[in-house]
Amino acid sequence: MGKVAVMGSGSWGTAFAAMCADAGEPTVLWARRDTVAARITDEHRNEDYLPGIDLPPSLTATVDPQEALADADVVVLAVPSVGIADQLADWGAHIGHDATLASLIKGVDVATMRFGSQVISDTLDCDPDRVVVVSGPNLAKECAQRQPAATVAACPDAGRAERVQAAVMAPYFRVYTNPDKAGVEVAGAVKNVIALAAGMAHGMGYGDNTMAAVITRGLAEMARLGVRLGGEAMTFAGLAGVGDLVATCTSPKSRNRTVGERLGRGEKLDEIIASMNMVAEGVKSSQAILALAEQAGVEMPIAQGVVAVCHGGASPEDLVGALLSRSAKPEVYGM
Repeated sequence: MGKVAVMGSGSWGTAFAAMCADAGEPTVLWARRDTVAARITDEHRNEDYLPGIDLPPSLTATVDPQEALADADVVVLAVPSVGIADQLADWGAHIGHDATLASLIKGVDVATMRFGSQVISDTLDCDPDRVVVVSGPNLAKECAQRQPAATVAACPDAGRAERVQAAVMAPYFRVYTNPDKAGVEVAGAVKNVIALAAGMAHGMGYGDNTMAAVITRGLAEMARLGVRLGGEAMTFAGLAGVGDLVATCTSPKSRNRTVGERLGRGEKLDEIIASMNMVAEGVKSSQAILALAEQAGVEMPIAQGVVAVCHGGASPEDLVGALLSRSAKPEVYGM
């Protein structure tokens, strides 16, 4: 057993670090602010992101990245996709030369259209198979409350996937390995975009039939893009695909669904974002995902509608009208 360094003390980073500690791993959490790090270490709380939840007494935090990374054989990247390259440029040199890198990033870099694992391996100039993608229906608050849940650790290098599996497999958190990193990573990014649409539908007052249609047609878009980008079709029927999609589209704890719901009620995107202390990855990633789909010749009408609402001045009502007026199609195509 080595040491786990979790870089990022937001809700999911903190919950993940807590699960590693509960799994028996020596775990250090890196935070940007002294007050956050001190309270995690001394009071076992992160009130900014997981208020009211007790963290494991063995979990410590620091604002010194070099201290967090020292002797870590697993380094967990738990920062938003926006800015990850800058963060790695600051402290990436302190990462051990053979440490396994675990990406919790569920987004796409807008400027370069690269997924999180690609940004990590490119910035660190390391073998892409050192990066394990972790993704699944893992709402941070429920995981931190130690409610039963499951996830996927995806990497072609089975040994590295199994190391991450062991690091975070707490008594209440089951981890499955999967060699299909491409499929798992596409699923984790696309589900946020579909959740924005699901939230809009709920905010406009539509019911369960509409929600089921958004989720299932969103799954079709996710699978079409994922297969075209090298993923396996069965991945999208698993935890990282339909599992995460259902959780993110239906839970009020989901940031992306919440943003969509408020858009559906008529609020302005800038005001919504300004009122939140957490990042809704789907808002920024939607443009890059749609661009990737267009490059690959993949139809993603829900994603296209989300981009139109979030970045093109369209209304949620316009999105509904555009989707319902599309020409008739077979249910399965483009795979």
